[in-house]
Amino acid sequence: MIAAAVCPHPPLLVPELAGANAEELAGLRSAARSAVRHLLAAGPDLVVCVGGAPAADTVLTWGSTATGSLAAYGVDVGVGGPGTAGTGTPKPESGEVANPDLPLAHTVGAWLLDSCGYTGERSYVGVPDFYDSARCADLGAALFTNCTTPATSTATSTATSTRQAGRIGLLVMGDGSARRGQHAPGAADPRAPELDALVATSLGTGDLDGLRGLRPDLARELLVAGRAAWQVLAGAAGAAVGAGRRLEPRLLADEAPYGVGYFVAYWRLLG
Repeated sequence: MIAAAVCPHPPLLVPELAGANAEELAGLRSAARSAVRHLLAAGPDLVVCVGGAPAADTVLTWGSTATGSLAAYGVDVGVGGPGTAGTGTPKPESGEVANPDLPLAHTVGAWLLDSCGYTGERSYVGVPDFYDSARCADLGAALFTNCTTPATSTATSTATSTRQAGRIGLLVMGDGSARRGQHAPGAADPRAPELDALVATSLGTGDLDGLRGLRPDLARELLVAGRAAWQVLAGAAGAAVGAGRRLEPRLLADEAPYGVGYFVAYWRLLG
């Protein structure tokens, strides 16, 4: 692993869905694209997009041809698939039907990659919500030491046939608490700002223990969508640091415009 970008995944990050309100998230959108551009500038052979798969009963993976759609959120914006950077709805290859199957986190991640012009190899990893900190960290360490990419676009368990990758970039998708303030999706909870402040500090300082220490039960109570993905990142970065690499973290955004915590960060691994 050479670098990681951490981004949120509200559908309104995509301007076509935000419509007249697109400017409200302009700063966050710009920060997310900046983090992804930094990730791509590091020269990865493969970008692995990690996000939650709440309903899954095992880790799910998708390959480069996987697609996603934001039609359920009001506008049929298609993302992912081969050769789709900046082209809108993916076009199926000859004899193949495009089948949007990526969860929301990965769909927004694919949109970020597409909007930044990335046409290289990518894969997606969906982490079940029931995975605790240790299992997430183990998954992250496996991504660092033996990262592989699935051969097809169909969601499969990690036991599927894979091939070895080289320089790995992680795109880690996750939102903070959705219980921050009166206009939040969930009822306001005084614990939410404190938890989000811990996440922001951990992402900005590279505090791996801070991310590992996030409790799954509390994250569920506070409607935190990014807990598992951030702990996968902590596992991957921990393995890198244990192998003698130096972590250089930077927090690019910490906002809660709609009562939901949104963070953007860029982590570079040196040495």
